[in-house]
Amino acid sequence: MAISAVERKEAFVRATEEELRSLEGRGVCMVGNAFAPIVMVKGDLNAAELAGSELLSGPDGRALRSALDAIGYAPEDFCALAAVSVREGLASPLDPDLFREALEALDPEAVLVLDETAADVVREAYADALVVIEDFETAMLAPGLVAPVLGRRLMVLDGFEAALSDPQEKRRMWSYIKRIGPAGEPY
Repeated sequence: MAISAVERKEAFVRATEEELRSLEGRGVCMVGNAFAPIVMVKGDLNAAELAGSELLSGPDGRALRSALDAIGYAPEDFCALAAVSVREGLASPLDPDLFREALEALDPEAVLVLDETAADVVREAYADALVVIEDFETAMLAPGLVAPVLGRRLMVLDGFEAALSDPQEKRRMWSYIKRIGPAGEPY
């Protein structure tokens, strides 16, 4: 019996939903469109997020949505992944293997790492992929540089949420974000 294209798509969606539920059950926090071409990774959660608010639901999330829209991502192209797990109001870094499993499940074309806590988790989770990058600064995920990591573009911002209160830092973050615009269609 042949499987239709619709049935195949539905099976992929069900498998992805099951995988994401499994990750959430193991302490991974993610919000947004799991099929988005870009994922924002946050490690320094604010007080509201530590208390249970949705990841990137505050001013930092609004600023990111606005910035992504300005560089060509669609409004639905928004997915956030926490590099930490929260238990009883305290954050601790995700296990690097679990973090990598979560990011690979989302499989974005671009990753925007929002702070140094998240960058540390990414460095540990993708150490094997980073050591093959020839440029040392890029391999160390220096802020503002686009690193090619396993077929996707990855960039670290050094404290996006904190930068929102300083106009000069905000401009610097904007100049970095513009470097990771949509890749466009492959045809």
